[in-house]
Amino acid sequence: MINKIGKITLYVNNQEEAKEFWTKKLNFLVKFEQNMGPNMKWVEVGPSESEFTTFVLYDKNLMKNQNKDANVLHPSVILSTSDINSTYSELKGNHVEVGEIMKMPYGSMFSFKDQDGNEYLVREDKY
Repeated sequence: MINKIGKITLYVNNQEEAKEFWTKKLNFLVKFEQNMGPNMKWVEVGPSESEFTTFVLYDKNLMKNQNKDANVLHPSVILSTSDINSTYSELKGNHVEVGEIMKMPYGSMFSFKDQDGNEYLVREDKY
């Protein structure tokens, strides 16, 4: 099942400016940073090395190009599990509306909707 609140995606106008804000003004650490292809970078910041939950600083325009219906006006919540297949089966068995499991370079994940149609992601993480 879901073990942790893993990541909260903040949609930003400029990743470098956002990274500077969180690291220089709030003293967060860059916990993960990786180029994900041309013009795309995955950046995660957190308050300490031991804190599991991070903010993902994601470019608004890239998200809109990837999904024109994405709501980039508010943060996106990514929940964490250590077993994506078991969690997927459990939620589906509980009659939760789930999307397909996506295999991404940075991990496997799937979306689900709550009773009001709000969408969340579940990602497999190793802790």
